[in-house]
This record gives sequence, structure tokens and C-alpha cells, in this order.
Amino acid sequence: MRTIAMRYLWALICLLPTFSFSQYNQGGTINGKVQGPDNAPLEFANVVLNAAADSSLAKVEVTGQDGQFAMKNVPEGQYWVTVSYVGLPPCRSETFRVAAGEKYNLPAIQMQETNIELSEVVVTAEKPLVEVRADKMVFNVENTINASGSTAFELLRKAPGVVVDNNDNINLLGRAGVQVYIDGKPSPLSASDLAAFLKTVQSDEIEAIEVITNPSSRYDAEGNAGIINIRMKKDKRLGANANISLGYSVGEVAQYNGSVNGNFRNEHLNAFGSYSHSEGENRNFMNLYRRQLGMFYDQKNQQGHEWSGHNFKAGTDFFLSDEHTVGFLATGFISDNSGWSTSRTPFGLIEFNRVDTILLAQSNDQRDRNNLNFNLNYRYDNKKGLVWNIDADYGLFRNDGSAYQPNFYLDPTETITFREKINTNETPTDIDIYTFKVDHERPVLGGQLGAGLKLALVNTDNTFRFFDEYDGSPVLNTNRSNRFVYEENINAGYVNFQRQVGKLGVQAGLRVEQTHSTGGLTSFREGEPGEQFDRDYIDFFPSGGLSYAPGEKHNFQLSYSRRINRPSYQDLNPFLNKLDELTYEQGNPFLKPEYANNIQLTHSYNYRFSTTLSYSHTKDLITRITDTADVNASYITWLNLADQYSYSLSVSAPIPITKWWSSFTNMTGSHTRNKADYGDGKLVNLDATTFNIYSQHTFRLPGDFSLEVSGWYNSPSLWGGTFEMDAMWSMDAGIQKKVLDGRGNIRLAVSDIFKTNEWHGVSRFGALDLDVGGGWDSRRFRVNFTYLLGNDQVKGARRRNTGLEEEQNRVKSGNG
Repeated sequence: MRTIAMRYLWALICLLPTFSFSQYNQGGTINGKVQGPDNAPLEFANVVLNAAADSSLAKVEVTGQDGQFAMKNVPEGQYWVTVSYVGLPPCRSETFRVAAGEKYNLPAIQMQETNIELSEVVVTAEKPLVEVRADKMVFNVENTINASGSTAFELLRKAPGVVVDNNDNINLLGRAGVQVYIDGKPSPLSASDLAAFLKTVQSDEIEAIEVITNPSSRYDAEGNAGIINIRMKKDKRLGANANISLGYSVGEVAQYNGSVNGNFRNEHLNAFGSYSHSEGENRNFMNLYRRQLGMFYDQKNQQGHEWSGHNFKAGTDFFLSDEHTVGFLATGFISDNSGWSTSRTPFGLIEFNRVDTILLAQSNDQRDRNNLNFNLNYRYDNKKGLVWNIDADYGLFRNDGSAYQPNFYLDPTETITFREKINTNETPTDIDIYTFKVDHERPVLGGQLGAGLKLALVNTDNTFRFFDEYDGSPVLNTNRSNRFVYEENINAGYVNFQRQVGKLGVQAGLRVEQTHSTGGLTSFREGEPGEQFDRDYIDFFPSGGLSYAPGEKHNFQLSYSRRINRPSYQDLNPFLNKLDELTYEQGNPFLKPEYANNIQLTHSYNYRFSTTLSYSHTKDLITRITDTADVNASYITWLNLADQYSYSLSVSAPIPITKWWSSFTNMTGSHTRNKADYGDGKLVNLDATTFNIYSQHTFRLPGDFSLEVSGWYNSPSLWGGTFEMDAMWSMDAGIQKKVLDGRGNIRLAVSDIFKTNEWHGVSRFGALDLDVGGGWDSRRFRVNFTYLLGNDQVKGARRRNTGLEEEQNRVKSGNG
């Protein structure tokens, strides 16, 4: 199987050059004329052609002496033009369609006079909060007041169709298995490490969040629910500049952050870099009441977390010519974390309904996360549709953790100690990721053909040393200590074709991925044989779609894709992560990948209003299950759920109510059904119809002030495989003021005004009944200041995707 896969992949890459027989699609011509306020021809006016599908720039022309312009070889599609001229307000045309070979004559464009003196004119182009594009939805958070001072992770709660649960897992359109990209690169971090990283990334470093619910074959097949791409800010100004941001927030405890980014660009190179630092504390609580095997346990837990995080990026792009670019990029983060928890658990026999014993437990842990990523990139683009892009990447993760966990069993009066159990552990983890990726695009048969190859190699080494403490001295427990080594090689190739034929657009693709993985669990106990596994499999991931535009304002899209979600590297690791001696978490080395088939129908109106109907069937869903261990303990592990069926309907509506009041609302309803039979009476058969809404209202006030109010609501839902969760909601408000001639910006905001962002749920699974709830320091006051230094006309670094991101999404180590 592996040999067949490699033959297929190399055949694919070898065939790429043979596509040169293709002919360029015959484009249309756009003719137009621009007139001044006095109806006279306007010379030297800038005319910009934008594609209606994604607002991208298609062509730029300048009017001649007679005010006329012509744009030739325009590909078939829908467009609009924007005309600008010094001293006059810009003018935008209506959306229009250009057919292949057509000569389209625009109605004359007449610029209007302004009543403001030229010296007072300041034209500000502001992006809409949400843009609906052909293949994704873009949430432009750059100027959102309530985003100031918050983190990237907090912003995800506000993105259209996105729900973040109480354990920091991200769901999209009611489905788990979301792949998170950073600047078009899949992150290799696991759920907990990804959450920890995103909590160190400040909102002022983010330009937009892109939601891609049904990716084509050019994307990695990882991510059953789709892709969320977080686009970081990059300067678009010429020359040299820098941007400084400072932030502070306070709730029960304080948090601080600051960042600086700089950019220099000339005709030969572009150098850019950024650094941000955040530190602070947070607090949360969890209450867990469980009944199992005739006993009850009433646990109350308080937790605290302190961190100091550093994120940095540096890169250069060398422009060898108009068509050839070579770039180098280095990114990384360093995070030092310490945490503590205290819990009190009275327990006894349900029959007598009285407390027999009280467990008092503590945990003090130290976790350090270090990551470095390096990317070398070459790109060829002849600006006529012929593109070659090559990436070579290396990423390393060095995570280290230790914990001290004393447990004391007392009588109901808490004066007599029955027994004590004190443990410590050390959990170092090393992960190395190597990837190589080639992507190619060219015009073929009147459309665009894309093909590519990706090779990925991942090595992980995890050690768990468990110590029992006697008389203050730790002694290694060889029965509980082990080492887990995991290696994975994924070879992938894809081909994708898309073409527009009149009002009908067609897209079809196929991705093939061959995976070979090995894992070995070695015990520290002498003579213990350990456990080994070796897997080799090939998967095919077809994708396709149809789009139809009956008129300029309506667009329909039908798409299908098959996706995969592999277990994170640490979820395969069977190490124990304890909250106390009776409550812990454990990985599962025998987890299988989950597969999903997704179908989606979308209608957009005027490229603003969007309605999406989705269906998904996931086989072997990877989910959290809470089960019993021995007589007294319970634990969370990862299992494959047999089937999950999900239906969803999502509506997004950006509505300008008045000139000074604009709003955006996203509503998503979904129905989810979980089914599984694990034997011994452990059945899962749950249905839930859920609803969530996010709404934001912005008010433009006199004196360069802006006011913003936003809120979200999640109805009762399912979490993991067996939990039925109650509703949650929250509301934020903020105000913004531009200062220092528009170069500075001050934002004040309050999150979770009514302190309602708390969670509660129940689970009934086998012999275990659970009633759990919790919350965190969610009501916070935030203040943020940003200031721009230097030339405000610098064009920034090009945005490029590397090959490392999918693997990064699966790195996991410890708690977030």
C-alpha cells in the first residue's frame, strides 16, 4: 500500500509540467469614462477593478486626457470599480458581470463635489465587520472596540458560527474537529496548548478571522468541521514604520500585555518583525458531584494560573524580479506557566446519605512551553495565473512540566487524618516536525488547475516519571512511570480544478493521503514488555462544488468534502494527569482517526447576507468520555464514538441601520445525534437541538468617539460524548476615541457585564452519574492604547502559507 501511494504521489508531481499545453481563457474588455463635477472629462483618475467574489484587486487603470479608460483581458466574472481623484470623494459603481470575450461598456461615472475644504479632507476606508466571500466568511476584528485588550482565544467566541466550550474546545456549525490556521498555516498545537498559545496572542495583533466551513482539496484534509484562519496584522505601508500597543485588564486579578511590530520595504526586499509580551493571572472554579457504585462524591475545586508569555516573528522577502520571490520566516513563543488548585471532596454511602470521609487535595504545577518554527519559501507568479510555490519547514516543541500533589483523607470533623498520599511527577515532551510542500496553479481549458505535493514527518518523545513521597523524599514508582514514543509520516498529493461557465461555476478536487505511524509505550519496570502499534493506511478525500449566480445580487453554492481528524499526539499518550487522587485524565494510544462527510448549501445576497444549510456524518468521532476507575475514582479519557450526525442552519446579516448605527448578527441552529455502544451497559444515544447567536452594534458618535455593544447566547447543547449542557450567555460593551491626529487610539471595554459566563451540565454513562459546573474570571475591565510610528504608506509583508500548520495543530502537552 505504501509503495502504491508513493508511486501515485511522484507521478502527480512529475505530471505538473505537462500542463503547459493549456490555453489562457479569452477575457473580456471593460470600457468606461470618468467625469468631474462639472461634467468635464477627468484626467489621471485612478480606476480600481475589484472581484465581487472576494473583494480582491483585479486591475488598476488611470484615465486619459478624454477621461476614458479600458481594461483588457478581464476574466469572466462579477466586478465593481472604485474611482478616486485628489480632492474628490471616491465613487463606487454597482456590481456588474463580464462574460468571456465581451466588450462591456460602463455607464459614465461622474465624481461629486465635496463641501469640505481640501485641507480638512480625510478619507477613511473601513472594512465591514463581516465579508461573505465565495469560499469563506471573513470576520474583520481589526477595528472592533470590544476586541481591544482581549486575546485571540476570546475573539473566537465572537466569530460567526463558532462556539468555544468550557474546556476550550472549538466547535463550528455545531461540530467539533476544527483545524486552526495562523496566517494560512495549520497550527500543530493540541486543544490545550493551542488555547494556551491563543491566550497569549492579543487582539491588537489580529486583522481578521476567516471561517472556511468546506475547504477544497488544496487544503490539508485534517479538520472535520472546517478551518478557522487567524490572519495577523501586516503593515501595508511603504517605507518604514512601527506600531506600538499597550493593554491592561482587571477582574479578580490583573493581566498586562504589550506589543510592537515593524516593517521596512523597498523595491528589492521587505523586512518585518514583531514581538509581544503578556503576563498575568486568572482564576476559575469547578464543582463536581458524582454518584458511582453506591457512593457519592461532592468535589469543590478552586484553581489559579499565572503566566508570562513571549511571541515573536521575524522575516524577509527578497524580490528577485516582478515574478520571483524568496522569503525566510522564523516564529516562536516562550511561555512560563505555574498553577495551583485546592479541592475538598466529602464522600460516603448514598444509602445512609452522610459523609464518612473528606479528601483534601492540592496541586502545584510548573509548565514551560517553548516553540520555534522556521520556513523557507520560493514563489513564482507571472500575474497571468501561472504560480509555483515551494515551502520547506521545521518546527520544534520543547515542553516541560512538573507537579506536586498531596492528598489527605480526614474524618468528617477534619481533625483526624486517616491516611495521606503525596505524589510528584515530571513530564518532559519533545516534538520535532519536518514538512516539504509544493503547490502549482495554471490556466487550463478555460479554468484554473491546481496540484501539489506535501511530505510531513513527526517525531514525539514523552516521558512520565511518577514519584511517591515518603518522609519528604521522592521515590520513583516504576509501576506508574513510562515513556511513550510516537512517529508519523504523511505523504499527500492533490489536484483541483475550477472554472466559471457563464453564471455557473464548477470546482472539483481529490486529495490522497498515505499515513504510516508507529507508537511504543515502555514501562520503567524491569521486565515489563510494554505496548507497540504500527499502522499504515491510505485515504482518498474528494471535494467538489457548484455555484450559480442568477443575477448580480444572488449567489447559490453547493459543496461537498470528505475530511479526517487525527488524534492529537498527546491524546495518544496513556499518561495520567491528576486533579486529585480520585479524579484524573488519561490518553488512549489506540484512538483511531475520525472521518466526516460534509454537504453544504449556501445562499448569499448582495455579497453581504448569507444563509448556510449543512449536513455532516462523522464516523469514529474522537470524543471525551468520563468513566469509572476501580471503586472510588473517575477519569476522563478519549474514545471513538461510533457515529455522530449533525444538521445546521446558519444566517449572517450585517445591517446598516442608520449612518451612525450599524449592526451584525449571526445565528446558527443545529441538531446533533451521538450513538455508540461500549458494552457493559455503557450506551450513548443522545439527541440535542441547539441554537447560538452573536450580535454586535456599533454607534458612531461626535468627536471621533465610537460605542460598541455585543453579546452571545448558546442554548442547551451536547458536550463530548455524554454531557448535556445548560445554556450560557454573555454581554460586552466598549468605547473608542482616536487621538494624536488619528495616529493613536484609546479603547475602554468591559466583558461579561452581568457575570453570566458560567457552565453547567450532567452526564449519565454506565455506572457513573455526574453533575458538574464551573466558571472563571470572565468579567473584566480592559484599557488599550495603540500608536503608529513612521511612514503610513508602507506596504507590508506578503502573506504566505507554509506546510507546518496541520501538524502543529496536533501538539498537546498538559493543561492550558
